[in-house]
Amino acid sequence: MQARNWTQGVTIKAMGVGLLALLMLIPLWQVQSLTFERQGLEQQARMKIAERWGGIQRVGGPVLVVPVRWQVQTDKGWINRDEPYYVLPERLDIRGSLESEVRSYGIYATPIYTAALSMSGHFSDEAMVKLASQGGVPRWDQAVLRFPVSDVRGIRNLSPLRLNGEERSFGPGSEGLGGISATEVPWPIDTAPSAGKHAFSLELRLAGTAELHFLPLGRETDVTLAGTWPDPSYAGSFLPERRKGDASGFEAHWQVLDLNRSYGQQGPTSSLQFQALQQSAFGVELFQPVGTYQRNERAGKYGVLFIALTFVALFLFEALGRWRVHPVQYLMVGLALCTFYVVLLALSEQIGFAWAYALAAMAVVGIIAGYAAASARSRGAGRMLGALLALVYVLLYGLVISEQYSLLMGAIALLLAIGSLMYLTRRIDWYGLGGVSVDSTGRMPS
Repeated sequence: MQARNWTQGVTIKAMGVGLLALLMLIPLWQVQSLTFERQGLEQQARMKIAERWGGIQRVGGPVLVVPVRWQVQTDKGWINRDEPYYVLPERLDIRGSLESEVRSYGIYATPIYTAALSMSGHFSDEAMVKLASQGGVPRWDQAVLRFPVSDVRGIRNLSPLRLNGEERSFGPGSEGLGGISATEVPWPIDTAPSAGKHAFSLELRLAGTAELHFLPLGRETDVTLAGTWPDPSYAGSFLPERRKGDASGFEAHWQVLDLNRSYGQQGPTSSLQFQALQQSAFGVELFQPVGTYQRNERAGKYGVLFIALTFVALFLFEALGRWRVHPVQYLMVGLALCTFYVVLLALSEQIGFAWAYALAAMAVVGIIAGYAAASARSRGAGRMLGALLALVYVLLYGLVISEQYSLLMGAIALLLAIGSLMYLTRRIDWYGLGGVSVDSTGRMPS
């Protein structure tokens, strides 16, 4: 009897199984697209909360802005041109406390806060004298103090500015500071400054969403902030000099010098760019460890790997004579595995990721194990495949919830899976499965 060509047996079946595994990329991609869509809806919900409560806040101390008159020669002769110049305080001290909570919009939630901030510091007359010595004529009677707050909608209360023992009330700012919104208060200086310093202080109650950043607008900026959020993330150009925290909250202290930033203590306001201010900002983010959609996205990235491993397990069932699996049955099992990610996404929005993962995994494992038992007419085959899938989902959960070591765990798991498959199939006569015999040396007969 003539032996069947080796390409007509197990090889063709293996190639077909591989093609089916690749086809499963289509529903997996659709699930990932759905995840991104829901993530976009979550971002829109956060923006709506921020619009009504207060957005990401960047706040600094008062900045002196003085118009300086220059004589400029033009085709029509000499004319006077006023250009605003800024002077930063010599010292800026900020002490604050942060009360936080999670606010919901529909099924979506985001952390919000209310910050109670006390600011104090002083300006030096030496900096003002230096400004007057640059050739222009400062218009001291038109000087103002601008107080930058990136989202003025979040200002809940702003005390009058206490300056040199006098109180001055803030009003809406006609112009911002370096692209950041600001309130301002007039500070007309009757005579040119000579020596000494001008002390100021104020209190601010500010509402915002997710992040609070400070601008180091003093020659020495000292910030101390305490809050009730258990998982703060310190962001920006400078990390805290000291920090501590536990489940009840955190406390952090920053100290920044003018040498640590890219802009000077004084100069034309046009040189004080938004990018430079933003790059010098520092503060705290109300960090949420691996959010629901990030976990769903991470689970989906491993989807094709686990579908491939499941198909390989089914192929081994067939190779070992436990169950002759039809390509349609591979397809049904693959679709059930893809359904897991849809169910996980839908449930995790309602009951949290951990419970959603457990319920979705149990449902899919039960369906596939029952299908295998019925199709193979063997409860043992169903139990074996169900146990394998349960192990796979336990491994996947470990990869998803691990923030720092997910890549390492995934690489090790993949290596172990490939090694285990090679070990289990080391004695299978693949030529024999294809209908072709080999001799004792492993060579095909001529």
